[in-house]
Amino acid sequence: MKIYITGASGMVGRNLQENVYISKQELLTPSSVELNLLNYDAVYNFIKQNKPDLIIHTAGKVGGIQANICAPYDFYTENIIMGVNLVRAAKEIGIKQFLNLSSSCSYPCNAHNPLREDIVFEGKMEPTNEGYAIAKASILKMCEYVNSQFSGYSYKTLIPCNLYGRWDKFGEKKSHMVPAIIKKIHNAKINNIKNIDIWGSGNVKREFMYAADLANLIELAIQNFEKLPDKMNVGLGYDYTVNEYYKTIAQIIGYEGDFSHDLTKPEGMTQKLLDISKQTQFGFQPKFSLEEGVKLTYEFYLEHIGELR
Repeated sequence: MKIYITGASGMVGRNLQENVYISKQELLTPSSVELNLLNYDAVYNFIKQNKPDLIIHTAGKVGGIQANICAPYDFYTENIIMGVNLVRAAKEIGIKQFLNLSSSCSYPCNAHNPLREDIVFEGKMEPTNEGYAIAKASILKMCEYVNSQFSGYSYKTLIPCNLYGRWDKFGEKKSHMVPAIIKKIHNAKINNIKNIDIWGSGNVKREFMYAADLANLIELAIQNFEKLPDKMNVGLGYDYTVNEYYKTIAQIIGYEGDFSHDLTKPEGMTQKLLDISKQTQFGFQPKFSLEEGVKLTYEFYLEHIGELR
């Protein structure tokens, strides 16, 4: 099977390529230097020339809460242009199968948890990442429009919870919460820093899944594509407070200092827990615990610390 993976050098793309089943397929993995997804003609020509059986869209401009607050225009524009270019080109060329990765950020900020797939666009999105969220939700809708307007197309969307794992970003401006905490606590330990600041109260809850679990779900989706719902949450079905993430990561790293809370900093949504009923019916259950995932991610960080600074 010929599979085109966008964002192949990112965390999800790398984990897909490390999946045993997916790695045995014929993979197209051009870098952003080789193929600019913001250029429609380039995207169209690449897909037309290679004619993949399936496109998996994992590429995107991503970052933590601080980066999203500072550059909403960039997060909105780049993500929506990439998605529109890919879906439009794939549909025009006649690629029948497309797997789009959206984000749980697209759910309304005041929605009842756990979050069901049918409530996207049913309320105001979280202001701290609104640009990114609107872009991701729009591409989800575009895939649905392809399915409803044109026969024979299966353009489907996975909505993962927050992810972490091997090949994550650990830089201060681009990292999400778990890799940011790993780096912060590691640096505090080696520099003998006795106290670490946590943004906000630490009581908000987040659902983080180890990225290899998402790759395993995508393996199952490829093998059972027609049975895959048009849009489906991917998550754990349970979550932890920010304070619990700090405590767990500190234990694994061996940090024995204290934590304090900066209540002047934004925290984002109070909770963002996904309803995984469809995922369970599809036959998938994540296998990595938080402790196992953090341990493997920290080992990766130590192996690559010189490259990730």
